[in-house]
Amino acid sequence: MRPAAIAIAAAGFGIATLLVSLGGQRLAAIEAPSVDVIDESDIQQALPPEDGGEALPPEDGNTAAVAPSAPQAEPEAVSRAVAPDEIVPPALEQGGLVREAPRAPLSELSLALPPKPKMPDDWDGTTLFRPVASAAGLIEAKGFSVAISGVMAVETSEKCSFEGKEWNCGVRARTAFRSFLRSRAVVCDVPPDAERGVIVARCRVGKQDVGEWLVANGWVRADANGPYAEAGAKAEAEKKGIFGAAPERIEMTLSPSGTSLPEVEAPPATEPDTNSSPQ
Repeated sequence: MRPAAIAIAAAGFGIATLLVSLGGQRLAAIEAPSVDVIDESDIQQALPPEDGGEALPPEDGNTAAVAPSAPQAEPEAVSRAVAPDEIVPPALEQGGLVREAPRAPLSELSLALPPKPKMPDDWDGTTLFRPVASAAGLIEAKGFSVAISGVMAVETSEKCSFEGKEWNCGVRARTAFRSFLRSRAVVCDVPPDAERGVIVARCRVGKQDVGEWLVANGWVRADANGPYAEAGAKAEAEKKGIFGAAPERIEMTLSPSGTSLPEVEAPPATEPDTNSSPQ
């Protein structure tokens, strides 16, 4: 019994070995690529000759390995002058190029505006000491020329008419403005680093708005859409300042008859004493 089992096991092992060998050969035949054998003579015929000659034609009619011929260069186009006696090329100046200055802008609307100066949070205006009123509504101090905002200044040469009588209201308005200022410090909404020139700003003396005082007393005209329009209409209705009559001139005389000093009597004249005898 035992020898028969050994024989059967040996036969099965041999069959398994045979099947594995046959399967390996089958897989090797499927995966192995086909290799073409190239003859050395075909390689030499495909390479260009070293001496610049033409390559030999391939043997047995094989044209696959023939090198393509190099493309031929096209001839350069040569230009010719057409009517050289009639058309003369312009003479070119030999020298460096000069850059032209840029043209001026067509409009100032497209120009960038300078940035507004940044003021600190606690900034409350610029104090202008010892201001001088050059006209009613114009102040000059510290190199600034400030035009009060919201009003139209009255020039000193302006004339006004009231009930057919003409009077120099410009000079009178400037005098009234100077009397109001009295060289007191004025605080205006002018940046400290602003450029010198005419600046339109709002000003005040203490807590009194300068523009409001001028309009309310009729020494300037208020802008139609400004903050003092109502006060200006009221001053014009009440005939104040330049809207009214010329101020009355007060004449003062220094004659003795116009004084209030009491009259003093002259002392009586004394006669010389003739009764006294000389000693």
